Amino acid sequence: MIVGIIATGIQYAAYWLLLPYMHENAALTVGYIVSVVCNFLMTTYFTFSVRPTKRRAGGFALSHLVNWAMQMLCLHLFVRMGISKEWAPIPMYMVCVPINFLMVRFFVKTKEK
Repeated sequence: MIVGIIATGIQYAAYWLLLPYMHENAALTVGYIVSVVCNFLMTTYFTFSVRPTKRRAGGFALSHLVNWAMQMLCLHLFVRMGISKEWAPIPMYMVCVPINFLMVRFFVKTKEK
C-alpha cells in the first residue's frame, strides 16, 4: 500500500506541477510515465520481494498501459461531470488504483520459469 501511495503521489504531484503549462492529458501522461518507472522498482523490490526481469517489466508495462487508458477515460468522465481538472484525479485514483493493483499483482507475483 505504501508503494502505491508513493507512486500515486509522484504522479499527482507531477500532474499538478505540469497542469499550468500543458493540457491535462499531457500532464497526466508525463506524470504517469515518471510514476511507472518508480512504481516498477518499488513494486518488485519492496511489495513482492522479487527481482525485476524483462518478463515482469513487460507484464507491468502492459497492465499500466491498460491502467493509463482507464485513467484517461475516468479523468475525462469526472471533468465532464463538473469536477475541476485539478481535483478530478482524486476520484479517478479511487476507481483505477485497486484495479491496477490486481493486474500488477498478477504479472509481478508470478514465478519465473
